[in-house]
Amino acid sequence: MNGITRRWLRGSLLITVLVIVVAEGLFLYAGHSSYYGSARQTMLNRFSSITGQLKMYTDASSGDPAGARSQALRRMVEQFDDKDKFEFQLLDASGGVLSSSTGFAAGDAAAAGDFAAAFESPDGVGSAVYTTPENERVMAVTRLVPYAAGEVAAMRMVTSLALIDELLGRQRVMSLCVALVVLSLTIWSGLFFVRSIVKPLGRIEATATAIARGDLDVRLPEPARKDEIGRLCGTINQMAEDLAKTERMKNEFISSVSHELRTPLTSIKGWVETIAQIRDPEDKNYRKGLAIIGAETDRLYAMVEELLDFSRLQSGIRMECSALDLVAELTDAALFVEGRIRQEGLRLVYEEPELPLPVWADAGRLRQVFVNLLDNAIKYSNPGGAITLDLLQDGENAYVLVQDEGRGIEPDDLENVKLKFFKGKGAVRGSGIGLAVVDEIVAALDGSVDIASTPGKGTTVTVRLPLYTPGLPRGLPAG
Repeated sequence: MNGITRRWLRGSLLITVLVIVVAEGLFLYAGHSSYYGSARQTMLNRFSSITGQLKMYTDASSGDPAGARSQALRRMVEQFDDKDKFEFQLLDASGGVLSSSTGFAAGDAAAAGDFAAAFESPDGVGSAVYTTPENERVMAVTRLVPYAAGEVAAMRMVTSLALIDELLGRQRVMSLCVALVVLSLTIWSGLFFVRSIVKPLGRIEATATAIARGDLDVRLPEPARKDEIGRLCGTINQMAEDLAKTERMKNEFISSVSHELRTPLTSIKGWVETIAQIRDPEDKNYRKGLAIIGAETDRLYAMVEELLDFSRLQSGIRMECSALDLVAELTDAALFVEGRIRQEGLRLVYEEPELPLPVWADAGRLRQVFVNLLDNAIKYSNPGGAITLDLLQDGENAYVLVQDEGRGIEPDDLENVKLKFFKGKGAVRGSGIGLAVVDEIVAALDGSVDIASTPGKGTTVTVRLPLYTPGLPRGLPAG
């Protein structure tokens, strides 16, 4: 039995059983009190009627009203019309039976307890339930005679409880059956509900275990109901989709990086073998080989640095931030790539703002952001096109816009271009993590990177950075 079922049995089911037991007890007590109380009240009503008749003898013309009352009571006993339901008795001061509607005038009622209770009660009424020597349960109610009636001190009625006890017994059996039915339905519905939770959770656990082992193709069945478990299944399926997508991108990244590394290494190896056969340093091929080896080495170095930067950022690199002039940093980055832009047959459109824009950032990382963005713009631009740099501000933030007139980004790829390892359909050489590094750095500086693109017309990357106000404390954001 699993943990959720055990907790339900210990918790909800135990409370349900306690509620049923308490309700059963209250029902039986209410029924017992109602039937016994009704029998007692019926006998009291008869006493009230008899007492009302005795009152007529208060002003009797004879000189002995007490004797008249005694005679009247004896006649009432003899003429009692409910002998099949009650036994009507007259008692003397010691509890002895003077007269009975059954015809037996002998006996003693003091032992039952109702007679003594009537003397102790403020209203002169006492009752008792007891078992007769014949093993019959009866109820007796005694009421003191409110007027002098000779030797008659009290009136007493006795009734059998056999029918009432039989009725109460049937009620007990019926209520017990109802309680068992309710308990059975509660257990059945509870177990059905628990199983409706436990079974999906079991499938979720098995699926999560399979995903943890590396099986990213496993999926949970589509839930019939959109409740919490249904949403959890959807979330796990989405997680598996995202993990599978990330795994695919990682594999593509490894393949791409391997290819990118192989190309310059092959070139370097070929030219090293060629140079080894040339003895004259002044030879044209000798100098060309050295230049190509140097260029490919720089390319390899830049690629490895990019990978290392991303690894450091993912591991929580701490940047050395200070107050910087964003205009100066952007201008330095533009000058750094301006030669390459001309070499690729492109134009750089940039008007340096006159006023500085202070930001809180790491100079090296900020330059890396701008160089990466400009490098992307160069790679995806067509010869003869322009790369435009704009610098704007709205009072709280500064915005750097890098715009090219290249091939643009497909709509399906646009939402994923900032993901690590992602390379779109029209991607050219590179590791595919340049924009991911840019996004990590800018996010660490409390900024954001937005990309807008139209296929065939170009792409605009907007970098937002909060302006720095001197005198206000700034934290050192971690990348």
